Amino acid sequence: MAVISKKKIPYPISRGLRGYLIHNGREADLPITYTDLLRYDNSLPLIDKNDHDTLWETVIYSQDDMKAIHNSVKKIYALLKADGDMSVMEHLFIDRIDLCIYGNTQPFRVRVVNRINDNFDYFYIKNADASRIYGLELEHLLSPNRISYLVHENTLIEEHIIGIPGDQFIKTYLNDQHLNATRLSKEFVKFNERCFIRLLGDMHSSNFVVDITPDFEDVVYRIRAIDFDQQSYEGRKSIYLPQYFKQNNALIEVGLHCLTPETVKQYQKEERSLIANRLKAGREVIDELLDVMTADTLAPPENVKSLRKDLAQHYRNKEFLKCESMGALVRQSLLTVL
Repeated sequence: MAVISKKKIPYPISRGLRGYLIHNGREADLPITYTDLLRYDNSLPLIDKNDHDTLWETVIYSQDDMKAIHNSVKKIYALLKADGDMSVMEHLFIDRIDLCIYGNTQPFRVRVVNRINDNFDYFYIKNADASRIYGLELEHLLSPNRISYLVHENTLIEEHIIGIPGDQFIKTYLNDQHLNATRLSKEFVKFNERCFIRLLGDMHSSNFVVDITPDFEDVVYRIRAIDFDQQSYEGRKSIYLPQYFKQNNALIEVGLHCLTPETVKQYQKEERSLIANRLKAGREVIDELLDVMTADTLAPPENVKSLRKDLAQHYRNKEFLKCESMGALVRQSLLTVL
């Protein structure tokens, strides 16, 4: 069973990572920073439609600050969604800004609403952490999902990843009579493989969402990570395998009833093949990222030593024992799929 015992240490953006972000269009000149949003006067608990406390708080700014802050975050949304074209923002307004009071990074979530049809969207403003940025970029390059995010100094802007939170999916949808257990289990196997190969940890049910897409005969499930703070940090192999988190046991039970060991191996090979194809297609930019990541410090030395030993035993490959950083371990892991 996978358990994380200590709070993760945040790591600053290195000069090399900053250069990568600038070169690849992830750096932007933002009109407001995370610190600016901390100037709120008051806050109110955010209650959901079932009268449950969400553990988010809606922050309230003074009249003098509110207009300027709302205009600034609307400009950020334009940068994130429309490359800064403010003309498409004409009918949008900022409905509210929420603060997550229980998370390690205490992110702000901005709700943007179209005044014509009441359609809404979200995005997040966070303190930038190098681990999370590497996680976002690896997700964008190696998974089937594209990720939109921007960085300015020590502020990180992230788009909202659509889907049903994993813990809510387990409670509400897992016993649905229309559930396609085989397709869901196949996706969990592939998600498990994606996380392990690129060393994304802590993928228990609160840290991923399930996106359900109707197909012409049935439905398709896509499991997407939403928390990238534990990218290449922990020193134990089990932390990088979602199958070992007790919060995911209900999904594991479904898979045990509808998949055989042979089909599990088949799905693992399929996912490895897809990752290998993405590696080949984006080799230049992935090499650039891994060069920077290999030179960066993303975990205590004892975590690197422990993980490289675990991976060397798992793959029966002594090359892992030569790795001196988490970035080097990610590179060696990716080489195994080629």
